[in-house]
Amino acid sequence: MSSHIVQSNLAYDKEIIDIVDYVINFKVTSDVAYETAWNCFMDTLGCGLEALEYEACTKLLGPVAPGVSVKNGVKVPGTSYELDPVQGAFNIGAMIRWLDFNDTWLAAEWGHPSDNLGGILATADWLCRTTDKKFTIRDVLTAMIKAHEIQGCIALENSFNKVGIDHVILVKVASTAVVAQMIGLTRDQILAAVSLAWVDGQSLRTYRHFPNAGSRKSWAAGDATSRAVRLALIASTGEMGYPTALTAKIWGFYDSSFRGNHFTFQREYGTYVMENILFKISFPAEFHSQTAVEAAMTLHRAMIAAGKSAADIKKVTIRTHEACIRIIDKKGPLNNPADRDHCIQYMVAVPLIFGRLTARDYEEDIAADPRIDLLREKIICVEDSQYSADYHDPQKRSIANAITIQFNDGSILGEEAVEYPIGHARRRVEGIPLLVEKFKVNLARIYGKEQQDQILALSLDYEKLAKTSVSDYMDLLAKR
Repeated sequence: MSSHIVQSNLAYDKEIIDIVDYVINFKVTSDVAYETAWNCFMDTLGCGLEALEYEACTKLLGPVAPGVSVKNGVKVPGTSYELDPVQGAFNIGAMIRWLDFNDTWLAAEWGHPSDNLGGILATADWLCRTTDKKFTIRDVLTAMIKAHEIQGCIALENSFNKVGIDHVILVKVASTAVVAQMIGLTRDQILAAVSLAWVDGQSLRTYRHFPNAGSRKSWAAGDATSRAVRLALIASTGEMGYPTALTAKIWGFYDSSFRGNHFTFQREYGTYVMENILFKISFPAEFHSQTAVEAAMTLHRAMIAAGKSAADIKKVTIRTHEACIRIIDKKGPLNNPADRDHCIQYMVAVPLIFGRLTARDYEEDIAADPRIDLLREKIICVEDSQYSADYHDPQKRSIANAITIQFNDGSILGEEAVEYPIGHARRRVEGIPLLVEKFKVNLARIYGKEQQDQILALSLDYEKLAKTSVSDYMDLLAKR
């Protein structure tokens, strides 16, 4: 009977131990990591606020059961909801991820480490309101740095997409580790919590790919980070862990879900991922297409100057990297916005026709323009082996695309090549002022002028923001 089950005396897998000891013991001292986390914090919240303009997102928000409110609950930015920490994490996480506009990490596995902010922020706010734990925004930034590092370092050398598992598994694992530490669990309890995350059933990538691409890809990370809060709370009761969750023969994660392969690691956990995170600043588009969209915008201006339009195009060639071809090179019908923002042909066609790419451009009214599908059929992708190599090079981490346009009259425009998007670490000086402008625009979508000014003044003052109580900041973000 279950009442006779006792804690296992097996040693935990090293991979689980390394995660837990990093979360407990590593002291973040990198000024670059904290500054980047600060920018990431603002940008991530802004992305969530923009998502509130879309009913497809807002219909999923609020309590699990209509009308339920939690005393001293988690405040959901831009809304009047007060929720339990698990549902609060789902709400914040779903908002953040909805428009595919938050940060990105590209490696053997890709993902969006700021997805973890849903669980981190909800947990910090809840604990501030209901316990004697008083988290500041600097504490949140520290947790973000560590969650980014766990997700990103595992992703560097280990491809989950190649075995059909969605990258949000790493959101669940990273969020579980940092949230468990924030709650104040013992080392043994955090080990148990992380093992529970690996034992959990994992999301398939089915909802990101033809023929099933759909809106779950927009709330999957919210689901993962909220599940992490739930698992941490379960572990806080003393619930047992599963020490060889990864390595157990036949039944462990490696044998059952990873085709018998074990994880490999490029580096130890530190602050590398946050320091090198990629921001989506200019375009709400899957990140492998960011440089292609930038090149297309430049070519659109050149077309206008030359007196040409999309109707004059015979062929468009995108020279690109292998990951781009594998993920977003897509022909045929596109069934919904989630399908369109993962199709490089769509994301290049729109700026070549209209000279823009916004979140609204994935909606039905724009997609119905017959010029888009006509041009999509003329766009082909070809792999450049050097671009593929540079994508994986830890010293470069490029996401290169180059576009050439051939017109019906035989003339050629391009090649226009962009190796590093504006959100790349190599373009930080250029990118951060634009990131701040993006945050200002997103505040204006939701709040009145007075509230905008209050939030902006505090958010842009790092020293003051870092010392601010999480609950005070979340009160400021609540819809009045």
